[in-house]
Amino acid sequence: MNIIFVGKFRGKPLRCQLDGPRQLFVCAFIISFFGVMLLASGYWYGNSHATVTELVALQHDISKQKDLIVEARQSAESELDALASRMGKMQANVIRLNALGQRLIKVAKLDAKEFDFRNAPAYGGPKEIDNVVSIDFDGMIAKLDEQLSSREQQLTVLENVIMNRQLRNASTPRGRPIIKGWTSSYYGKRTDPFSGKLAMHKGMDFAGKEGSGIISVASGVVTWAGDRYGYGQLIEINHGNGYSTRYGHNAEILVEVGDSVEKGQVISYMGSTGRSTGPHVHFEVLKKDRQINPAKFVAMQDK
Repeated sequence: MNIIFVGKFRGKPLRCQLDGPRQLFVCAFIISFFGVMLLASGYWYGNSHATVTELVALQHDISKQKDLIVEARQSAESELDALASRMGKMQANVIRLNALGQRLIKVAKLDAKEFDFRNAPAYGGPKEIDNVVSIDFDGMIAKLDEQLSSREQQLTVLENVIMNRQLRNASTPRGRPIIKGWTSSYYGKRTDPFSGKLAMHKGMDFAGKEGSGIISVASGVVTWAGDRYGYGQLIEINHGNGYSTRYGHNAEILVEVGDSVEKGQVISYMGSTGRSTGPHVHFEVLKKDRQINPAKFVAMQDK
């Protein structure tokens, strides 16, 4: 077998003659070697190209994961900020309620040990074993809610106590039934100005200028407003708790039966109607429909 290589080798063509098995084997080996090299190069190039593609895809995935981590961190920070803001507001409300409670206790002159707004509410119980160390925000908020609820309950009870006290104070006869004037006669036995005989006077008389204002000494409901034997023009007010008051000898009545009156409200003008010797108001305090000495109620000051 003759193999001719055409080229400019010294200006002559190159001829190679293969006429033996050995030469044929060498030639086949060389051809096979170059074929294998070509296959290996192609495989390496393919693998190298695939590896680069996978690296690019992996880098893209890593970039996406980083973005997700950043978003998660920002979301967590935002939630923590909102939670911290909520906890701050709740703590501020607790402080405000504590201050208000302390002030109300002082104003109402109540027992500070019974309504203690300075310390947290007492609670307890066995400690639960928990191997997981974490910040229990839900638990913290629950405790703040519990404190707020406790303070609200205390304030509600305190408000009821103060309201009841105010109602009792407002409905208890207290002070004089006149704006201007003086005491002209006391409760007890005295000489009757008409008969000259010793008689029981079941009220107190307050004299003054005719037409001056007569005021209610407590809040209540008008149960009588009109003429009554001996009293002239009379007003009777029921204050609850068994107390009622009477105001006699009025020149003019400004209220009607069923009217609700407040303590200090002008209910009539001073006169001398009925069994009277001059302008004054005959004032009575009744406890369970029985006249009692008004002196201690007149002497009482508003609290």
